[in-house]
Amino acid sequence: MKQIYLLVLFCTSLVFSHKIVAQKYIGAGNAQGVTVTSSHNAKIYPGIYTASAQNTLQGEGLIAKKMEATRFLTQAGFGGTLDEIDWIANNSIEKWLANQLAMSPTYLADSTQMAYDIGLENYIANGGDSSNYTYRPDARHTSYAWWTNTMLAKDQLRQRAAYALSQIMVISFEGDLAGYGIGVSDYYDILIRNAFGNYKTMLSEISEHVAMGAYLSHLNNPKSDTANNIHPDENYAREIMQLFSIGLFQLNIDGSQKLDGNGNPIPTYDNNDIKELAKVFTGLSVGAREDGGNLYFYLGTWAADFKVPMMMYEDQHEAGQKTIIDGHVIPAGQTGKEDIADAIDHLFNHANVGPFMAKRLIQQLVKSNPSPNYIQTVAEAFNDNGEGVRGDMKKVFSTILMHPEARTCAAINDPAQGKLREPVLRYTQFARFFGGNSPHQGGRYFNYPSFLRDRVDQAPLHAQTVFNFYSPAFSPNGPLANANLVGPEFEIHNTRTSIGYTDMVYYWVESEILFLSYSSDALNSHITTSDLTSLTELAKDEDALIDYLDIYLCHGQLSQNTRSIIKNQLNALDPGLSGIDAKIRLAVYTVMISPDYVVLK
Repeated sequence: MKQIYLLVLFCTSLVFSHKIVAQKYIGAGNAQGVTVTSSHNAKIYPGIYTASAQNTLQGEGLIAKKMEATRFLTQAGFGGTLDEIDWIANNSIEKWLANQLAMSPTYLADSTQMAYDIGLENYIANGGDSSNYTYRPDARHTSYAWWTNTMLAKDQLRQRAAYALSQIMVISFEGDLAGYGIGVSDYYDILIRNAFGNYKTMLSEISEHVAMGAYLSHLNNPKSDTANNIHPDENYAREIMQLFSIGLFQLNIDGSQKLDGNGNPIPTYDNNDIKELAKVFTGLSVGAREDGGNLYFYLGTWAADFKVPMMMYEDQHEAGQKTIIDGHVIPAGQTGKEDIADAIDHLFNHANVGPFMAKRLIQQLVKSNPSPNYIQTVAEAFNDNGEGVRGDMKKVFSTILMHPEARTCAAINDPAQGKLREPVLRYTQFARFFGGNSPHQGGRYFNYPSFLRDRVDQAPLHAQTVFNFYSPAFSPNGPLANANLVGPEFEIHNTRTSIGYTDMVYYWVESEILFLSYSSDALNSHITTSDLTSLTELAKDEDALIDYLDIYLCHGQLSQNTRSIIKNQLNALDPGLSGIDAKIRLAVYTVMISPDYVVLK
């Protein structure tokens, strides 16, 4: 009996009528006696190429590869440019991934300083007194740097990984760090540097960074003085456990909670563990001053050189034995830094860290509700990279992105598949695909954080609390909650922010306002415009225009219902008043606000 092997290039329904012929497989040009029909032929390049169903067998015009490339780049980056999408389609995801993992990092602090220097030069050149210009980079300059790196940096995977990590190990400009652009940027560079490094190193470096010390209050954290009712600050001790390493409850390798004899989850730590760990993080203060002056305990951030880790002031460190989680004893007689290293090593090697971080990072990059198998596979990669190394983040991110739940379409209709795109990532995908050239000196991009924050409750490095913009455990009322599924990003999706998002899309598409700065900005008061002119030829055919947007924005997942709504709206336009330009704008606008786009599957 002859067997016929069917090569399916993407998630599509094909109807076959065939004769029994003397060939061993179908596809890649082997199409004798086989006819493929489909409900729709994509007219991607009018007059040049039609993506007919028969091309599935001929191996021509494999638009499925472009669909998969755009989907992959929304997970592994900030959305692809046309060149990046075409490169992956013509090569492979594996080659792109290997290139990215070998690429040198683009740092945020360097870009922040450059933005500051350009602004100061412009301020002076325009007749301003340099003594009236901010004397150090602040949140505004970091915003320039972040958006510029997001738009232009070649190391997109590393930048995306750092952004994901920044929503787990949170610090924010929304507070006392607002005036410290280099401080926050240098902290972010720890995430950039270690995104492909080791998690233990990352955990150590963030624990001793001045910005984290200021944000979670273990900078100038003194030892106990019971006579004066002074006790070590417990803030960082709590958060390094709850948010940065082991979480609240003991976990199995697949991320499920371990249960006690009564069926209740087992806490990973108690209040005494917090108190004991708080003693470990005493005695840290500023390690260097920008002005080179004298150092002393209780020196504030105003004098700090944020690029130098906090130093240990032994006379302010809690001496003696400490007993932290799982009865681990940190012995007496060690230095303060040795105590910290001991505690971090113990946390890092806790069985929870692999599954805890695996789920959090999968949620950031791929889907809100990863299966136990997905979590376990990534956790095992964290525990051992195949060469006996624990905490290899390069291996972790590779495993997340290449797992079948990230790459295949098998679960595309599973309610647990996918995630709501967070507003910032909708912005970056549109900006990288349609963004025009920045008019700012040095080609820098910028958007005032308030422009995003006030409309969609999110702006990079501007979380309101250490718990990020939204909780990884948030489940909105309705079908998701009823199915015991979570939808973290829905916590910032409501009637106000949904309208705020549609308003922003209107600015991008209709008003062509993409990145915005104000007239008082010393980096020049220009807007960066979106560029939709590449769609002019496509707009002559509504199907071709919708197909194109489906491929590059929705990864081929635009539903027939949404497609019909958009096409009806396009046909309803008055050609005498609107023309092709209005048709393009309406098509892009309706795709960008559609559930087919906003939900990434």
